[in-house]
Amino acid sequence: MGIRMKDVSSLTRNDVSPVTMNDVPVITTNDVSFLTWNIYRGADITPLAVITPNSVTQVFRQFLATNFPVRAQAIAREIALTKPDLIGLQEADKWVLNIPGFSIVTYDQIQILLDALKEIGLIYEVAALNENTNVQNLPDSNGNTISIFDRDAILIRKDSKLTVIRSQSANFSARFPPFIRGWSAVDASVNGHVFRMITTHLEPLDPSIRLAQTLELINGPANTDLPLILSGDLNSPPNIPVLNVPYTTLINAGFRDAWSERGAGNGFTAVQGADLLNAASNLFTRIDYILFKNGWNPIKAELTGESQSDRTSTGLWPSDHAGVFATLNL
Repeated sequence: MGIRMKDVSSLTRNDVSPVTMNDVPVITTNDVSFLTWNIYRGADITPLAVITPNSVTQVFRQFLATNFPVRAQAIAREIALTKPDLIGLQEADKWVLNIPGFSIVTYDQIQILLDALKEIGLIYEVAALNENTNVQNLPDSNGNTISIFDRDAILIRKDSKLTVIRSQSANFSARFPPFIRGWSAVDASVNGHVFRMITTHLEPLDPSIRLAQTLELINGPANTDLPLILSGDLNSPPNIPVLNVPYTTLINAGFRDAWSERGAGNGFTAVQGADLLNAASNLFTRIDYILFKNGWNPIKAELTGESQSDRTSTGLWPSDHAGVFATLNL
């Protein structure tokens, strides 16, 4: 983990991302910090492979039990330690509970997180958003209906020195039915230097679809001479044959891995138990990345949300994934 302080409100990005030369910190004006984090939709949706009122109730009850409003506070505390300029979020879902004759209750994980950040003095805004799979009006066993909207997003810290020039988003043509996935991207400038950040969540269930989506990225938003960041949950560990093909394809396309170059340790990011209550960490593989090409110099990389001390007061892990933070110089 990175620097830990009791009063995170006084911690600035320059406190945690200096370039060191002969052990003397040198602050550079073109440092940009990034975080990628699959924040977990809050439930294992596998039971919805067969949609019944009981399976819908089972999934929604697990979502309630993993208590995203409480987890969002833990995630916000982690973000406050490093104050990344840009954050790529995956599984930043919206859940809607429709109780007939009473109300519609919306759990918007992005807005809940933005509110939790604001409570501790950090103002982030949505810079890009892509909408993926959605399942609507699923009947549960209580006479209600549940809707789930899967989304990925890029957030920008409002007081960063970055200027967003353009936002893009799209869904992949390659997909494993019924799941729809996609990517978001922003072009931003720092001191007149323009770069692009992409965030994505590649298909976990089918290696061939995952590779096809990787090639869509390479031939689509990543087909640029701009300095480039590709972040996200790629579901492709670097050291397992067959499963590592998307990762090695990106490396062969010129991307470099911030963790491989500046991280310490195994860098495992996945996965905790679906109920987020496993006593010891279950992180056993590395599938979340900050990759870069075209002019970046990596300065540091570290994990966030992976330590016992990062859990909520109710014992929940912040997410079933750890986040990856990196600072790079342009």
